[in-house]
Amino acid sequence: MISGKVENALNDQIKKEAQSSQFYLAMASWAETQGYNGVASFLYAHSDEERMHMLKLIKFVNERGGKAVIPALEAPPIEFNSITYVFEELLNHEVKVTESINNVVEVCLSEKDYTTHNFMQWYVSEQIEEEALARTINDKLDMIGSDKGGLYLFDRDLESMAGSENGAA
Repeated sequence: MISGKVENALNDQIKKEAQSSQFYLAMASWAETQGYNGVASFLYAHSDEERMHMLKLIKFVNERGGKAVIPALEAPPIEFNSITYVFEELLNHEVKVTESINNVVEVCLSEKDYTTHNFMQWYVSEQIEEEALARTINDKLDMIGSDKGGLYLFDRDLESMAGSENGAA
């Protein structure tokens, strides 16, 4: 049985993962309408991944005797300034998610809930990977600048990256 504090922290994280999925879905839709099919494929896959993170949390809360709350979500933005802006926002968002996950871990430790603490370690590791990927993408975009040929190749590379991740899942 999980404590009320841990259950509340997990339900807050469920909302953040759901919001992340919607945010990336909005980015994907925008990118697709701008002709960036590779970026769109990458972001659609990323949106699905965030939804799976949410589902994993929901099932864990329910299995531990708590009650997972399916949250109402705020509408994500519809328009984005550029591909560079999209990936800067993605990195900023992932940093916030990392802070939130660290908060859940902190609550687990203060409540001496080592089972949930252990469960959350998967999310801690996942966030290290998410932030590193976002930083790498931003570094590549910085190198490319406004070079249209570079953006074309970047988009194509992301499309093949999204395809290989979907095939492995």
